[in-house]
Amino acid sequence: MAADPPIEVRGLVKTYGQIVAVDHVDLTVDAGDVYGYLGPNGAGKTTSLRMMLGLIRPTAGHVRLFGRDPLLGVAALEGVAGFVEAPQFYPYMSGRRNLELLAAYDGHGAGGRVDEALATVELSGRAGDRVGGYSHGMRQRLGIAGALLRAPKLLLLDEPATGLDPAGMRDMRVLIRRLADEGMTVLLSSHLLPEVEELCNRVAIVRSGKIVYEGAIAELKRGAGAVYRLSSTDDERALSVCRAQRGLGEVRVEHGYICFTADAAAAAELSQALVEAGALITMLSPETVTLEDLFFSLTEGDGRTSGSVGGSSDGAMPTAMSS
Repeated sequence: MAADPPIEVRGLVKTYGQIVAVDHVDLTVDAGDVYGYLGPNGAGKTTSLRMMLGLIRPTAGHVRLFGRDPLLGVAALEGVAGFVEAPQFYPYMSGRRNLELLAAYDGHGAGGRVDEALATVELSGRAGDRVGGYSHGMRQRLGIAGALLRAPKLLLLDEPATGLDPAGMRDMRVLIRRLADEGMTVLLSSHLLPEVEELCNRVAIVRSGKIVYEGAIAELKRGAGAVYRLSSTDDERALSVCRAQRGLGEVRVEHGYICFTADAAAAAELSQALVEAGALITMLSPETVTLEDLFFSLTEGDGRTSGSVGGSSDGAMPTAMSS
């Protein structure tokens, strides 16, 4: 019998009065995935992660983590860790002391993993410093260290690189890549699309609480075709030909060029049509479509319905672990 996937979500719905925050979401995260959960602000990403971790109850549908319902309690979260929104710590205590408190709360040998977790996120040299003096990037890494105390097989991270400077984003990317290379399955929500494209092998793109694409990034790119830039001896006539030509999508003028999406066969047919129309090609250049291009094509026109209800907690206990 095949092992249950780390995450399986079916028909997930969350409503708050008349607001539909998450609308019948289906997704599967397989073992070894680095899975990106993408969407504009207010699209329901954080609400979905809260349900995946059993922090809030779905209105409908279900989540299974390694085949277990996270609503059944801490035992159902064995092998699972992460944080939703920014991890919270006691600012007047050291990084090490915060982790020791988390380890004592969690048990199961977590106390013996404090040094290893600090080393993994490269905070050993600052472990004795008060968290109040940490940079934002250091606090994010300490949050991951707190999650690693559980020796997880599945790590869920909500916007782990938000607010980081370029060096901090690089460090976070390297850390997540290293954890994945060591066999950990990672789901991360993000709106930093270049980072996701570099890190993730599969994504779900959500708009107004609904999934508009779920699958491999490579497959999404193949299905979209290439983005072409065109100039000709008669751009006005060429633009009319492009708009009438079958197989071309998103025809527009950008920075003095006619731009469109097409596969190789459609681009070849366009070349012949332009010659016949008397608009001779002076440049026809294919460009690699990016995840960012595809994201905006799938989410443009979003009504920006609020899909995330509630903010960060200012409670006293550290919240790096979600259990």
